[in-house]
Amino acid sequence: MDVAPLAQVALFQGLNHSQLKKVAAICEPAQSMYLLVTGKVRISRQVPGMGEEALAILDAGQYFGEMGVVEESVRSADAYAHEPSTLWRIDRGKFDQLLFTDKELAYAVLWTLVRTLSSRLRETNEKMKAFFAMSKF
Repeated sequence: MDVAPLAQVALFQGLNHSQLKKVAAICEPAQSMYLLVTGKVRISRQVPGMGEEALAILDAGQYFGEMGVVEESVRSADAYAHEPSTLWRIDRGKFDQLLFTDKELAYAVLWTLVRTLSSRLRETNEKMKAFFAMSKF
């Protein structure tokens, strides 16, 4: 596991490489999604050479991190409290168990998740089209 991201976290900035490797050994890939109960959360990513690119500002009632309960991979973006917020966390294991034991609930939730992911993919495609169109100038 790459320890460079850990070195950027204020809590771990005083650690040497060997110590950072020990911390990295107990880190786990994203395995949760979050429900935004109150407040606002900014979803963004770091663009090399350019800094932070804000992808979305989410309001209460929205959710993020759903890829963490669907697949085992690193997050594709970061989430920051844009204002004081309350979040509820849904763990992948408990989510899987719920979907496994209640098929009707699973059907409804998974179709909503598919529509959300499809919508977000469509938005990303539009942004990419705009980016490529602007890069020609």
